Amino acid sequence: MAVIDIGSNSVRLVVYEGLTRSPTPIFNEKVLAGLGREVLSTGLLAADAVERAYQSLQRFRMLCETMGVKRLWVIATAACRDAKNGPEFIRQAETICGAKIDVLSGKREATYSALGVVSGIYKPDGIVGDLGGGSLELVDVRGTRLKGGTTLPLGGLALQDLSARSLKKAEKIVDQALRDVRFLKAGTGRSFYAVGGTWRALTRLHMRQTGYPLHVMQNYVIPARDALEFARLVRRVNADTLSQIESVNEFRRPLLSYAAIVLEHIIRYAKPRLIVVSAAGVREGLLYSALAERERKRDPLIEAAMELNVLRSRSPAHGLELIAWTDRFMASTGIDETVDEKRLRHAACLLGDIGWRAHPDYRGEQSLNVISHANFLGVDHPGRAYLALAVYFRHVGLFDGELSPGVRELVTARMIDRARVLGGAMRVAYLISAAMPGILPSTPMVVRRGQLQLLLGPGHAELGGERVGNRLRQLARLIGREPLVVAG
Repeated sequence: MAVIDIGSNSVRLVVYEGLTRSPTPIFNEKVLAGLGREVLSTGLLAADAVERAYQSLQRFRMLCETMGVKRLWVIATAACRDAKNGPEFIRQAETICGAKIDVLSGKREATYSALGVVSGIYKPDGIVGDLGGGSLELVDVRGTRLKGGTTLPLGGLALQDLSARSLKKAEKIVDQALRDVRFLKAGTGRSFYAVGGTWRALTRLHMRQTGYPLHVMQNYVIPARDALEFARLVRRVNADTLSQIESVNEFRRPLLSYAAIVLEHIIRYAKPRLIVVSAAGVREGLLYSALAERERKRDPLIEAAMELNVLRSRSPAHGLELIAWTDRFMASTGIDETVDEKRLRHAACLLGDIGWRAHPDYRGEQSLNVISHANFLGVDHPGRAYLALAVYFRHVGLFDGELSPGVRELVTARMIDRARVLGGAMRVAYLISAAMPGILPSTPMVVRRGQLQLLLGPGHAELGGERVGNRLRQLARLIGREPLVVAG
């Protein structure tokens, strides 16, 4: 299935494997057509932008046919709904696409943007702001509940047009518009979820300038105070002079200052604690809304980990058994574990064997890189680092002398300790089971009588051995217990 998103700045095609709780994009292409760059001043979609959009849509339709897309959604947003020649453009675009185009109202666009955040952020709590080329959509979100919702003509192209490219005029326009949004005050001390390509470009620039170790935009977090200082810097100087500016598309660079002005005023009026980037927006919200209720309730991280488990592990069923096996182990240790930590441990168990096809010397490193940069929803960057570290320790051992310090910077000492404990437990589990199902249920590992005991039930006594004993001893030392293998 696929979504074509005709926005005020870009026209984009995203093709997905299927309609799931954690949809996997298999093709993603955008063309920066700039449809909305003159709409507010002339009332019209610019002729050259229209032609560029038509050419893109022709290519996108051919790609959809080539890839065997069976279900296609085509949506259009601010520029098409506001321009006088918008209906004419839509009629021609529908002929090109061979599909009906849904021109979203401002309210529906805001709703889909918020649902995109709901689909991609674990337990969101704050204000969603989707900054496009033509408009800014704002919605209050708590968990799965949406409240408020407004659309303002504050997109980068719209501001550039309205202000005649004057940043001082743009600042006055933004200030006047946001001052009247009453529910922004409800954002105090919460998160502001930044959705949209120009804000992603702005935060990517921040990521590169600060030397952040993980190049993943989804759930990238900036303290509001730091974001405010950075926004003021971007507004004050010529974007082309900024360090790492080559990481931003040349077409978007003139819009960075306008995005910075909007972000600066949002921080002033909403007073959020954190700025959180959401790569999931209108398109993902549209797909999320099309799911059955029971599918929406699924955990997107667990679903994505399950998919990788099926695609890349020797035995997917073993990953499920490992969850139950470590559940019993953790419960017996008395180690404090929160609900969120348990959720991450379950995901790590599903990912524990995805690197087995690599050369043994590189399984840890490869698994760490794949998991750190995987297309996961529903997990923040510290959570990604925990998952990657747990599987890394499972392959290379419980010491991290060769581990890049960048990953460790993302997690607390507590999370590193939890990752090391789980990695040590998986080292025992994989050695006695050879990653095959049916063994772990009969060979539990538990703490009792002050000992870490590996219980090899009837028919499995021969699975013990020197290597198993050594790994059990390493884990026992880590949790402060004496090791004991109980055979038979």
